[in-house]
Amino acid sequence: MKTTTTSIYIKLLFLGLLPFVLDSCALFRRKESSETTTTTKRPTSPSRPMVISSREVRKLIDVSRQYLGVPYRTGGIDSKGMDCSGLLFATFKEMGVNIPRRAVQQSGYGKEVKDLDQLRPGDLVFFVTDKGNVAEVNHSGMITEIRGPKEIYFIHASSSKGVREDNLISTYWMGCYATARRPF
Repeated sequence: MKTTTTSIYIKLLFLGLLPFVLDSCALFRRKESSETTTTTKRPTSPSRPMVISSREVRKLIDVSRQYLGVPYRTGGIDSKGMDCSGLLFATFKEMGVNIPRRAVQQSGYGKEVKDLDQLRPGDLVFFVTDKGNVAEVNHSGMITEIRGPKEIYFIHASSSKGVREDNLISTYWMGCYATARRPF
């Protein structure tokens, strides 16, 4: 009689632990899409900008400047070639932060900066350079330096000259300027 009671307890214990064992087994876990398996050091989302120190902003800018001179390549995200949103994507990724990949998606990331005189280094700037049928953000960059009200420099990947810094306060860039976002 004692062995029967013991075997019932063992079976109940086994059945009680079975879900935990199966859950920890990779064979029984649900496959996740590649978009959800990417991890970041900080939780980030368009509605919740990350918290970043001024030293980290300087590092972010230094990381982006490592790509100066890299040629333009549509869809590129490395030193062999990159596009404008790829530059931002690669820079933030090196800092351990995932941001959207495309410029139009990046233009919704973080908090809007409404006035140019409120821009700070590290802010993201967005442009509509192709005024075709759809006026959609298609170019992005990051503020690197503010020397004065008429000298606000940003880094971006130019389709004709590769990764470079330009003055935002110019006839061309102000003519296609769309918005700015503070990612932190």
